[in-house]
Amino acid sequence: MISVSLVEDHADTRESLAALIDGAPGFRCASVHASAEEALQNIPKQNPDVALVDINLPGMSGIECVAKLKNLLPQLPILMLTTYEESELIFNSLRAGARGYLLKKMAPMELIPAIEQVHAGGAPMSMPVASKVVEYFQQRQNASSEMEKLTQREQEILALLAQGFLYKEIGERTGISFSTVRSHLRNIYEKLHVQSRTEATVKYLGAR
Repeated sequence: MISVSLVEDHADTRESLAALIDGAPGFRCASVHASAEEALQNIPKQNPDVALVDINLPGMSGIECVAKLKNLLPQLPILMLTTYEESELIFNSLRAGARGYLLKKMAPMELIPAIEQVHAGGAPMSMPVASKVVEYFQQRQNASSEMEKLTQREQEILALLAQGFLYKEIGERTGISFSTVRSHLRNIYEKLHVQSRTEATVKYLGAR
């Protein structure tokens, strides 16, 4: 019997999810919580097998709730269940410790297999979310490949540029002239296929 705790502020959604879980053979809804604060107080006492957490909660956010739950229960598999598809929220959730990310618009029949999958050590994700994750890592791989084209000096200059230093300050820190800094930056922009300081910084951060 896989026990599941829900953290969802909308009463109708909580009730329908609880009913869906309780109605599935081999599953039971261990508890429901309307806020992150309530969940953090009670879930560690119940020690469920899986937790489903919404992002948009009153008070503390679902992402912060996940991070705190993982500190309290490091082995607890957590699934985000939300309406949000933004890349930033997806990756912040995964960084906080969520093992999967599901969209509420998915068919209800898909939820039980996803819970079963995360309980078994998997990382279920709705298809649009999985596509964003794949795209993110492809972009990072491409950025890393481009960074390998830079010389050690160019990488040093780009790192300083990303930290916000001006050309003159970069020259002072590296012991080279202002014109040499500009020359290196022209080469960096050409190798990275960018046109501005901002674009170069974005690629540098993406490759880290």
